[in-house]
Amino acid sequence: MERRPLPVAVALTATAALLLTACGSGDDKSADNDKIAGAGQEEKTPKESATPPAAPAEDRPDGVDVSLPKDMNLVFDWEKPKDKNEAAAMDDAANFIRAIYRGVDKRTTKDAAVTAYATGDGLRYAKTQINARLEGGWTATGTRRHYQDTTRSAPNGNSVEVAFCVDSSKFYGKEVKTGKILKSKPSIADFDHFRIVMVKFPTGEGLWQASKVFVESKAEKCQ
Repeated sequence: MERRPLPVAVALTATAALLLTACGSGDDKSADNDKIAGAGQEEKTPKESATPPAAPAEDRPDGVDVSLPKDMNLVFDWEKPKDKNEAAAMDDAANFIRAIYRGVDKRTTKDAAVTAYATGDGLRYAKTQINARLEGGWTATGTRRHYQDTTRSAPNGNSVEVAFCVDSSKFYGKEVKTGKILKSKPSIADFDHFRIVMVKFPTGEGLWQASKVFVESKAEKCQ
């Protein structure tokens, strides 16, 4: 499992210091976990599918590169919703996750993908995740699975909450200098539940950015 870089749980609205995922100590929850985009809207039943949500970077109209090394495999077992905005927001929520790990691989928080798919607290979150791994001298390897997706739109149509489970049981930290893969015994700590609030980029047609990220670690509902 990927080693958890920071053991502290903090509300994103204050510091954006929640951890992306991983094994280790700490229980990462947002203080605003019960506040979600589009409150009062009907939530769709979770679905499972083997359909990836995002086209390859070279096929995307925005041209942003979200490619990753072959040993860093992010799998999105998601089914696109019928609503056009929700489908676009889901695609870019996946790209937000890819962008974070691209930053980890490239050893920088300034990669174009990070700034393209994140804003506000979402951008601070992404930088926190990348910097923690840079400071620890880690990258990542293996397969990280994302599944049981749901989407929910705000009444104004300008934000969409994308929620999903994450299984990191086959996704490991790796020391950059030595290449040593950091593994630990599989446990409930491998499972997290994410809620990402995606907002429409004002001047970019079809582009959605992660503005807030909420993480429930050790999520039994994801097992």
